[in-house]
Amino acid sequence: MKTSEIIVGLDIGTTKIACIVGRRNENGKIDILGYGRSESIGVKRGMVSNIEDTVQSIKKAVEEASISSGVDIKYVNVGIAGQHIKSLQHRGSLIREVHDKEINRLEIDKLNNDMYKLSMAAGEEIIDVIPQDYIIDGEQGIKQPVGMLGSKIEANFHVIIGQTAAAKNILKCVKRAGLEMVDLILEPIASAESVLSDEEKEAGVVLVDIGGGTTDIAIFYDKIIRHTAVIPFGGDIITEDIREGCTIIKKHAEEVKVKFGSALASENRDDEVVSIPGIRGRPAKEISFRNLASIIQARMEEIIEHVYYEIKNSGLERKLIAGIVLTGGGALMKHIDQLSSFLTGMEVRIGYPNEHLAKGTPDELASPMYATGIGLVIEGIKRYDFELEMEQIKEDTEGRSDKKVKIEPIHSEEIKEKRRQSYLDKIIRLFDRDLIE
Repeated sequence: MKTSEIIVGLDIGTTKIACIVGRRNENGKIDILGYGRSESIGVKRGMVSNIEDTVQSIKKAVEEASISSGVDIKYVNVGIAGQHIKSLQHRGSLIREVHDKEINRLEIDKLNNDMYKLSMAAGEEIIDVIPQDYIIDGEQGIKQPVGMLGSKIEANFHVIIGQTAAAKNILKCVKRAGLEMVDLILEPIASAESVLSDEEKEAGVVLVDIGGGTTDIAIFYDKIIRHTAVIPFGGDIITEDIREGCTIIKKHAEEVKVKFGSALASENRDDEVVSIPGIRGRPAKEISFRNLASIIQARMEEIIEHVYYEIKNSGLERKLIAGIVLTGGGALMKHIDQLSSFLTGMEVRIGYPNEHLAKGTPDELASPMYATGIGLVIEGIKRYDFELEMEQIKEDTEGRSDKKVKIEPIHSEEIKEKRRQSYLDKIIRLFDRDLIE
């Protein structure tokens, strides 16, 4: 396998902004060339609330990643989440002009792109379109239609929708940070790329990414994404509960949550306590581990119940053999897998992105909190390879197939420029030109 182009993933989260630079090596693993992280100040519940603060956080993370990787970062694949994200199922169709020729990738690409023309409600835009399966002349369940014969191609699509204003704000922050956005990728799809195996996707699995501001869900069955959802609760609301329940400041609430927090009160004792220093000479406050866990458990139960509702809403509850995979920073909470299993009756494991990482990767990046950032790199590589393939197919269909076609090297600047222009055209269609400029 050839090494890939260098790809940059930019995870704009509620708690942190992570910038990860990577490429696929000859063994198919991801070499992390460098990474940067900064505190996310201007983002709340996955949505930009302060442009300038977010821009500064992005610049800091990108600069750190650029220095550690030795790469001049210009193009980034950006993750999007937030409570405004929703999804729907839609079927599209294409009547072929020539019936006796094999179906090619350009026709499939046209069918997929036509989904972006669907009429949306005011203030909403289509962020991504994911084909699930295809129907050729009434024959259902076809996953690879290229090369088949038929007069009518139909497909079932998973269409992801978001608020135009939220996407515009992300784009504005990225551009003000001096970067170009190559693609906007739904974060749970990126996380799934980094922590799920093909066997799990085939058997049926629920990915639950517990971030700072939101909990993202993606459900797979038969290797196809079937359902996505975003719950507007995450680790930050647990910190807020601790702050109010224990009457301490937010900084201390976050520290005790990370160091001593547990999702099961029954696993902690009353005589185990942590002492919180008082403010300006006031006496210290003691908090028992059991009380702390009770506060955390109450909120985690609410989040898991929301997740379980989405599982039942997908209609696949009894088909998900591989159970639930928890990832994101919230998955580091002690006993969270036991609580999730108890409330849902499903098998639960913690998802780490280390399966796809090459040897020598810093241990810190193998943490669930970097699953989205690493997933953005993996998904970015897949989409880049697809663009290269489409460029070569277009060359062949334009009448050059009878000549010796020179295959562009994967690092070709011309290919990079074509790809950048094509994605910018797509973005310009999504967002007002005056806001971009």
